[in-house]
Amino acid sequence: MDISVVIPLYNEAESLPELCEWIEKVMDAHRFSYEIIFISDGSTDSSWEVIEALQKQSPCVKGIKFRRNYGKSPALHCGFQRVQGEVVITMDADLQDSPDEIPELYRMIKEEGYDLVSGWKKKRYDPLSKTIPTRLFNATARKFSGLRLHDFNCGLKAYKNTVVRNIEIYNDMHRYIPYLAKIAGFHKIGEKVVKHQARKYGTTKFGLSRFVNGYLDLISLWFTSKFGKKPMHFFGFWGSVMFFIGFIALVYVLAMKLISIFSGDLRPLVTHSPYFYISLTAMILGTQLFLSGFIGELISRNSPRRNHYQIEAEI
Repeated sequence: MDISVVIPLYNEAESLPELCEWIEKVMDAHRFSYEIIFISDGSTDSSWEVIEALQKQSPCVKGIKFRRNYGKSPALHCGFQRVQGEVVITMDADLQDSPDEIPELYRMIKEEGYDLVSGWKKKRYDPLSKTIPTRLFNATARKFSGLRLHDFNCGLKAYKNTVVRNIEIYNDMHRYIPYLAKIAGFHKIGEKVVKHQARKYGTTKFGLSRFVNGYLDLISLWFTSKFGKKPMHFFGFWGSVMFFIGFIALVYVLAMKLISIFSGDLRPLVTHSPYFYISLTAMILGTQLFLSGFIGELISRNSPRRNHYQIEAEI
């Protein structure tokens, strides 16, 4: 099979027939063999009934129905587990992603050898309340990931089948699929300017909470990718630094006290010096950080995936 189209959705019943017809038109025009996998993420409207009707009309349509709303990442994860196409296309169900982009995305994967191609909605039809946070988010994601992509969160992407088989999407990590692919060892990641269409049906699912959570997820992903299998390298290092600072402050306090004693002045107490409290706080924090790293190492050593590595080929 040439292409698998994975479409997560939540309450998009109105747009599904038009979207499905559009995709089929593009696929048939280019003579692709394909499948369309709709994942209803706990929709409360008639989305599932529409998917059932579409499946009866076309054997290429498949559907997954969640009992409740889990989020876009779990929907993509379940879709990726079921794809059969050599190239996997993801897109949103709100008709803001154009299926006309599929042939070129497919060509870039098959002919130019990209592992992943991410869409870039250079010209957007979103309000400023969404575009400004999106630009800040993308700038931060570029800095942390090292990937020079303009639009990490664009729903329209193309992947080699091996990419979706070797990345794990969880929580809200769908925003960072290119970064996850890079961590998994797929480095040929490209970008294509795609057409962004104004929303025709329904309302946007974007909220400020997603903007805040996105940064937290990015920091978590960056940290686990660098120190997930070697936590002592982070906690042990900074714990040692803090303990050393505290130790130097303690030596200074004791030295000043000894100088006072030898000079015959017994009045200054060590507790009167701010360095006493600096040393106490720094040494306690340093010990706690070091122990955190040690506990993290024990947990990491007992992880069943500790020696799980991406093997590309073997002869």
